[in-house]
Amino acid sequence: MSADLKLTDISRASREPLTHVVNEELMPLPAPFDSPGKDKSWKPLAPRTIEACECSLDNTCAVSIPRPKSLEEEQVLVRQFAAGLDKLFSKENNWTFLQPLILTMEHCTRCQTCADSCHIFEASGRNEVYRPTFRSEVLRRLYFKHVKGGGLLSALQHGDIELNWPLVARLIELSYRCNLCRRCAQTCPVGADNGLVAHELRKLFSMEMGIAPKEIHDNGSMLQLKTGSSTGMTPAAVKDNMEFIDEDTSEKTGIKIETPWDVEGADVLLLHNAGEILAWPENPGAFALILTAAGIKWTLSSEMAGYDAINYGLWYDDAQFARVALKHAEIARKLKVKKIVIGECGHAHKALSVIADRILTGDMNVRRESSMALLRDIVMSGRLELDPSRNDFPVTLHDPCNMVRLMGVVEPQREILRKICPQFREMTPHGVDNYCCGGGSGFAIMSGTNFPDWRFHVAGRKKLQQILNAFSGCLEPETPKYVCAPCSNCKGQIRDLLAYYDLWNKHKILYGGLAELIVNAMTAAKPGFIEWEWH
Repeated sequence: MSADLKLTDISRASREPLTHVVNEELMPLPAPFDSPGKDKSWKPLAPRTIEACECSLDNTCAVSIPRPKSLEEEQVLVRQFAAGLDKLFSKENNWTFLQPLILTMEHCTRCQTCADSCHIFEASGRNEVYRPTFRSEVLRRLYFKHVKGGGLLSALQHGDIELNWPLVARLIELSYRCNLCRRCAQTCPVGADNGLVAHELRKLFSMEMGIAPKEIHDNGSMLQLKTGSSTGMTPAAVKDNMEFIDEDTSEKTGIKIETPWDVEGADVLLLHNAGEILAWPENPGAFALILTAAGIKWTLSSEMAGYDAINYGLWYDDAQFARVALKHAEIARKLKVKKIVIGECGHAHKALSVIADRILTGDMNVRRESSMALLRDIVMSGRLELDPSRNDFPVTLHDPCNMVRLMGVVEPQREILRKICPQFREMTPHGVDNYCCGGGSGFAIMSGTNFPDWRFHVAGRKKLQQILNAFSGCLEPETPKYVCAPCSNCKGQIRDLLAYYDLWNKHKILYGGLAELIVNAMTAAKPGFIEWEWH
């Protein structure tokens, strides 16, 4: 356990992990997983991983940083980190996020309000390593000592810390023990943002040292820039998939639909997370049906990156982020569409609706809108005839952090669910006080070594508790239940979380998007759009 762990231990030379996470010390779960013995076992790191990679933070390895082969290699890496540290706090290199970062460095009162709001810290059994201020305090001491040049006075005032390779290696892993959900920032009385600290550290490691999880860099943003999609689908492959989705949706609903491609001057350019097209084709199928039935002139773009709203650079690298965001805006401008509508993807909402404002200026400042608002307008306008009795089963709503807490898109999806789902019930807490699914900031697609065990046991533990509590009165397998998660990344995490704990087979808990529930209630469509089977 970490009770006697000191902040300066992050610099210790020993390769023994600072802490070990064990089931017995984690936050208790409600029934039926209300004892450590009923929890899933924890997969230990393979000896070859321990030998080859830096794994000295905890008994988990997310980034798989290769061990330097010599002291000279370590020193080169530390110098790179120090150079990146200077750039992180310079206006020329970090004009985008410098102001809130400095505020966080210089004005934290150590009140620990953020710790009480952090799902990871709570789920871990209040493990010191996962306290939001732990990583922030490490960076703060480095900032005052090396960037501000405080010397001995800084050490006396702010605390000393040794900058060496063990610290850098542990800090790399520690920056990927935060979902960047920013619940901590929402509750901070002075506006400090420990989620931003984790993001800025990730950015330093990627942009200065070339270190990032392969799932979000090599297999994510680099693949998207190369092929047009983080899934690797080329424009031709996307068109083929969407043709199949159109046919399947038309057959299931009895309503003929055909996706319109590259329509110049359309009212709506719809951007999906491309993962939906491969993993959850019923979602883009449902969108196509709803927009067509509502009489909206809409289109998809077949241009590279125009069919994929994903922007993984948001999580770790400003340059990668900008490259993708500019492509999205260029495509919309070329097609002369009235607005971009972002499908059910939380991080795409944040990327294109909020962060992209820093670079999309002038005629690149295309109007961007959440699909939650558009779907709400369609449903509440009466343009679709809807029968709520088709959705007469228990439904609860997961609030994607980037869409709800960051952007304040809280009510549109709830208005829809109250109208079309008679047994809708809220999670506790919900809305802007929601808890992250545990898959945010790239975790849902990170599957190296034993990181999924940490993702389910720690990062996703609070969401699992919320889901079980929401359905506490109807957990019997005879009653099918639906977790509405209007975000592709969240759906991936919830899918994996439910599968990990076998909640479909044991308790008939299904998950899916919002658009599917709307189509399921449409009287013009054949009944049974939602198929009660595991994805």
